[in-house]
Amino acid sequence: MDPTSEAVAEESQALAVAAESLYLVNLMIVPGVGFLGIAWLWFTKRKQAGALARCHLDQVFFASLWAGLLLIVANAAIILLGGYDSPNTWVIAILYFTTCHTTLIFFGAIGLARALAGKPYRFPLIGRPCDA
Repeated sequence: MDPTSEAVAEESQALAVAAESLYLVNLMIVPGVGFLGIAWLWFTKRKQAGALARCHLDQVFFASLWAGLLLIVANAAIILLGGYDSPNTWVIAILYFTTCHTTLIFFGAIGLARALAGKPYRFPLIGRPCDA
């Protein structure tokens, strides 16, 4: 591998790691802010990024959209089943966090490990096919 293609591969891997890290930041530390970082990377870096980075960027961008949709569905279920003062609120919240949210974090941790290893990753069920 020549030095130029090695530098491109390292840059692509660094972008993949940044995308996966922002995905976990979005889910666990600062929701919304992490997604803004992902969206910014996706809209500004995706076209010129290497195949590895493009794969990870696509995965985290669309997984973040799914995570937002699942959160909206959980809140709608809470409202439809009696609002936030209802005992049903805790049942829905616990079910959401133990199934959906935890699973998305688990997939993100695997994605980060794959990005650190320089390998592509496709989220199960919700991921789009990669060309990496």
